[in-house]
Amino acid sequence: NSQLRETVVSVHSQRIVKMEVSSVKKLEQLEFSLESVTDLSSSSVSSSSPAVATFSCVDGVTELRFLQSDSTHCFNFDLATAQLFKLGPVHFICVSDSSGSSEEKSFSQGVNVKFKNDKDSKDFCESFQEWRKDAVVQGSSFQNGTVSANKSKFDTKIEASSAKMYFHYYGQLLHQQNMLQDYVRTGTYYAAVMENRSDFAGRVVVDVGAGSGILSMFAAQAGAKHVYAVEASEMAEYARKLIAGNPLFAERITVIKGKVEDIELPEKADILISEPMGTLLVNERMLESYVIARDRFMSPKGKMFPTVGRIHMAPFSDEFLFIEMANKAMFWQQQNYYGVDLTPLYGSAHQGYFSQPVVDAFDPRLLVASPMFHMIDFTQMKEEDFYEIDIPLKFTASMCTRVHGLACWFDVLFDGSTVQRWLTTAPGAPTTHWYQIRCVLSQPIYVMAGQEITGRLHLIAHSAQSYTIDLTLSAKMWGPGASQGGILQSSTCKFDLKEPYYRMSQPQAYPVAQEPPLQPQPELNTQQDIQTPNDELEEELLQQPPQNPSAQL
Repeated sequence: NSQLRETVVSVHSQRIVKMEVSSVKKLEQLEFSLESVTDLSSSSVSSSSPAVATFSCVDGVTELRFLQSDSTHCFNFDLATAQLFKLGPVHFICVSDSSGSSEEKSFSQGVNVKFKNDKDSKDFCESFQEWRKDAVVQGSSFQNGTVSANKSKFDTKIEASSAKMYFHYYGQLLHQQNMLQDYVRTGTYYAAVMENRSDFAGRVVVDVGAGSGILSMFAAQAGAKHVYAVEASEMAEYARKLIAGNPLFAERITVIKGKVEDIELPEKADILISEPMGTLLVNERMLESYVIARDRFMSPKGKMFPTVGRIHMAPFSDEFLFIEMANKAMFWQQQNYYGVDLTPLYGSAHQGYFSQPVVDAFDPRLLVASPMFHMIDFTQMKEEDFYEIDIPLKFTASMCTRVHGLACWFDVLFDGSTVQRWLTTAPGAPTTHWYQIRCVLSQPIYVMAGQEITGRLHLIAHSAQSYTIDLTLSAKMWGPGASQGGILQSSTCKFDLKEPYYRMSQPQAYPVAQEPPLQPQPELNTQQDIQTPNDELEEELLQQPPQNPSAQL
């Protein structure tokens, strides 16, 4: 018993010593000299005189205080709610909820903090984490989010491997260049911002998924008071470098590396600007982050650029595309491939090729009915509304033909106070890097002019940042007595929007209606990634009259 008591006393003494050492360490790092502290909410330019940061604990409340040497004004932050964001090696932003006791808490207090050197900034960060560790109450709820040690909202719904590849892709300059060189996209954004300067002048702007920071600089050109450029990939570092090289904008743009689901901002935004559109509008699931940013950061009367989006759909007929898709699986029809029979995998290969949506630019004359659209209002949609999108389809065929699937494209509206501007990816319009998308049915359906085509486009989000698409197209009975009849024929197919077939690397040149079809020229190689194993069949198809291709086939 005496040995046990001695052991307990020894352990207890060690704990006391450790606590004293920890306490001494805190006291040693209690005060830090700063190069400057400026108020984020101040419209005037604050002085850059030296300042002091002090950690203290008074009546059980752990505080961080910033005091300017030439002023009696002190910035107080409760470490239980404070957040520290690194903008550069010696540049930080510290934000916290307002010190008032109002029921509606918001992250409205913030300061710019600059240190004299890297060592001071590193020591301060370590002390900040140490002092804050005991002050933060895990799970405390605030208007702008929840302080929690658990996974972020983004991480809980998106696979880690998908997110890693996604942010790696957009962290490379070559992919940013591809988007910047889409002059339809970039030019429309520039026009939408500059034509609506009144919406941006003197306002706080948040750029969601800022990438290279180009939209942030557009907003600054339009007179924005301050722009917070939020970017989660490594592109944030390039954006800082690019913005720093444009001094006219640099002082009014703050790049914050992180996800909108995780970061905090010192003030509410008057304008949200973003380019969250993917293939078929919703691919990559960034629209969910866009509306999360709306709910967390935008003021009640704020504006969103873009404001609404529309998914347009129409049935199409394209014999050449259908034959191309079917021929891809013909490789697996070989019964003696180096002595191996490949035919057992033909059915799976055929199904696999037809599960890929086709991304390319097509001639709008391939459409066999007037398009319809599904509206998505970014100002009203909830995040959960994007998890499943169900669109009933109804068209009237304008010709007698064979329907090979559903063609889709999208447009978005920038609803400015001065000018309303649309960005469209429609067939026949100037081609964008989004092109258009077509879901090709493995079993086409035949329709007559005036016949009703019905169906369903059902999109279900998955954790790889995309959607599974279920498409059904049906031809209703046509002619006398059709009102009493039902479905004459129907075709269904499942597609993975994550794995499209990128058919075109450049816009396709379509012949003018009055001119004969252009003969393929080897030196031009306009369809270099379209390979058909039977050149004679392709040449024969090209020479067939277009009036009734189904009968000829």
